[in-house]
Amino acid sequence: MAENSSTPQKKRRWYNNVADAYRITARSYPWTPWLLVGIAVVVVALSVLVAVLTHSTVILWIVTGLMAALLADMIVLSTLVRRAMYKQIDGTVGSVYAVISQIKRGWIISEEPVTATRDQDIVWRLVGRPGVVFVSEGPSSRVDPLLKQERRRVNRVVQNVPVILIEAGHEAGQVPLAKLERTLRKQKKVLTREEVPAVSQRLIALHSTAAPIPKGVDPMKARPNRRAMRGR
Repeated sequence: MAENSSTPQKKRRWYNNVADAYRITARSYPWTPWLLVGIAVVVVALSVLVAVLTHSTVILWIVTGLMAALLADMIVLSTLVRRAMYKQIDGTVGSVYAVISQIKRGWIISEEPVTATRDQDIVWRLVGRPGVVFVSEGPSSRVDPLLKQERRRVNRVVQNVPVILIEAGHEAGQVPLAKLERTLRKQKKVLTREEVPAVSQRLIALHSTAAPIPKGVDPMKARPNRRAMRGR
C-alpha cells in the first residue's frame, strides 16, 4: 500500500496566535512591549498593595495579580492588533477583502471582485439584511462610475432591495479601512434572513453573465499576503 505523501498540518496553539498578534502589533507600534510590561507591573503592584492593606497572603495576591495582568495584556493586544493590521494593509490591493472577510455572521461575501480594472480599482459585493452593499477600492473619481454601474445592474435584477455604495479610502466622503466594519454593521436591516440567500443567488447568476475581469488583473492576488502580515 502506498504511503500518503501529504503530511497533516500542525495544529496551531493559542500561543502561536498570541505571538502572531504581538509581531503584527509591534511592527506598527514599537512601544508595544513597554506598554504590556507596564500594564503587568501596575496590576501586580496593585495586587500587592491590596494584600498589604487587607493583611492577606501576599503570595496569593501576587498570583492573582499575574493572572489579572495576563488578561489585561491580552485585552490590550487584541485591541491593538486589529488597528495595526488595518494600518499595515491600508492602501494595498485587496485590503477591503481582508476586512470584510472577517465578518462571519449575517453577510454573504463575494470571494472575488465583481469589478476590477487595469488600474487596480476593485469593487467587492456583500449581501446581508441591509441589502446589497458594494465596497470599492481606489480613487473616488474612478470608482464612482463603477459603483453606480453595479447598482444599475442590481436594480434590473432585484427590485425593492436597497443597494448601498461605500468607497473605502481617505478621500472626502470615503470610509477609512479601520471604520469599514463599523459602517457595515450600522446599516439598517431591511431584508429577512430568508431573503438574503435568495438575493445572493440572483446576483451570482447576474455576475456569471457579466463582463469578465480584464486580463492582467488576477482577483486571487487582490488580497494582502496573510503570511507576510504575520511576519513570516
